[in-house]
Amino acid sequence: MRVDLFDYDLPAARIAQEARPRGTSRLLVLDRRSGAVAHRRFADLPELLREGDLLVRNDVAVRPARLYGRDAANRMVEIFLLSAKDAERRSWTALAKPGRRAKAGSRIVFDEGLSGEISEVRADGSRDIRFDRPLDAALLDRIGRTPLPPYIRREAGAPDRAEDRAAYQTVFAREPLAVAAPTAGLHFTDEILDALRARGIEIADLTLAVGIGTFKPVTVDDTDAHALSPEDVRIPSAAREAIVRARREGRRVVAVGTTVARSLEAAERLPDPPAPGDLQFTTDLFITPGFEFRAIDALLTNFHLPRSSLLMLVSAFAGRERVLAAYAEAVCEGYLFYSFGDAMLIA
Repeated sequence: MRVDLFDYDLPAARIAQEARPRGTSRLLVLDRRSGAVAHRRFADLPELLREGDLLVRNDVAVRPARLYGRDAANRMVEIFLLSAKDAERRSWTALAKPGRRAKAGSRIVFDEGLSGEISEVRADGSRDIRFDRPLDAALLDRIGRTPLPPYIRREAGAPDRAEDRAAYQTVFAREPLAVAAPTAGLHFTDEILDALRARGIEIADLTLAVGIGTFKPVTVDDTDAHALSPEDVRIPSAAREAIVRARREGRRVVAVGTTVARSLEAAERLPDPPAPGDLQFTTDLFITPGFEFRAIDALLTNFHLPRSSLLMLVSAFAGRERVLAAYAEAVCEGYLFYSFGDAMLIA
């Protein structure tokens, strides 16, 4: 399918640069069968869902994956940590910017005297970096920066703003395995979650370790030529049982975000029937229009970038024309887009 079919115009002023108080965002409600649109507030979500719905969240936490260091010429280098390569957390796969300052053999010095050497540069631009001591969670929390996406403009190398670090983490986040937030979950407050439970809506959690590949730009002309990087998924036995019960009882499964949608749809397509207990697997499932959804009945999501794999997934769920028409209306109505922007409920 042609990638340019997922393009749309967005004024720069509609890209949210600051997080608003949780729960205060707007919520566009799209009927995926008729295309009808309603304008609500995110705090209205409990009354928009049905008693008995199963809401499935991604409970992954975001680690402060962006490091700023200096090369031998004292020039700034950004190292974006993707994943640890060993249990000791000394060797990591990373991205570097600018890449010319992080060639193989280059040594980079970071805060608190931490130094790392680039041991390999791959054809895809990723690098292996080995630090002179373990980069454990406590050290990374002190010297790392929140990996806000580039369309949220912040001064390179500046210390984290406390409000950014708090806002780019869901209130139900657990293990820090992600390099980007599951942004649909950022809107929830404890009070909204309590209101959902009081209405009789069940909540279950899974974990998809959001990687940089989820947000990788689609630079090809046809979706068939694009591939997503594999991401690790864990669906606890309690969540699996909740999903089975909901299906058996004819209740809806509502995915909080595209990461949950991909996780559940990928689980439905595993080649062998999984054994009871926690389910762990990796997925590179790329969902585009024509995809048959088997696992979810409704989707809560943010507004996504043009030509992105996330917009393609949403378009597969609700229809490309209906989604783009809803986006156009959202622009006219002054909605804010992307990670710190407003939300959309598709049912």
